[in-house]
Amino acid sequence: MSELATKVITTLQHRTLTLAVAESVTGGLIGATLTTVPGASKVYLGGVVSYATRLKTELLDVPRASIDTHTVISEEVAISMAVGLQRRTDADWVIAVTGVAGPDPQDGHEAGEVWICVLGPRIPSLPQFQQVERFDFEGDRDAIREQTVDAACRMLLRVVSPV
Repeated sequence: MSELATKVITTLQHRTLTLAVAESVTGGLIGATLTTVPGASKVYLGGVVSYATRLKTELLDVPRASIDTHTVISEEVAISMAVGLQRRTDADWVIAVTGVAGPDPQDGHEAGEVWICVLGPRIPSLPQFQQVERFDFEGDRDAIREQTVDAACRMLLRVVSPV
């Protein structure tokens, strides 16, 4: 993970881009991983850990109707988390993650189901890029959370790394 985090931070620095992270299933692990890299403060603005459903609506403006219709473990909520955080931070890029670390299912979703949204760039004259992927990770809570960090970093790097 630290190699990926280093690549994320150096790539963002090279391109003078900022990043914010909306985390649920990872409980702050993405932010903690990114901030192990020296110089992270130049690009990483911070994040919101909205582990409780209530905080998704209060801090990230996720519509309650979206949660009621799709549950918090959904593409729609991952997108809303990203959009809400970008509005609050003005970050160029945002990563949002929601899912089930287990060991038990939640709201009909099995442990390991994770939704990741990458949103950006925040440039008014350009159409905004949005990519959302569903993952079905295996392993215990720690493994699922670590795989989520890895997948989120890889998704971001696919779109911000120079060709």
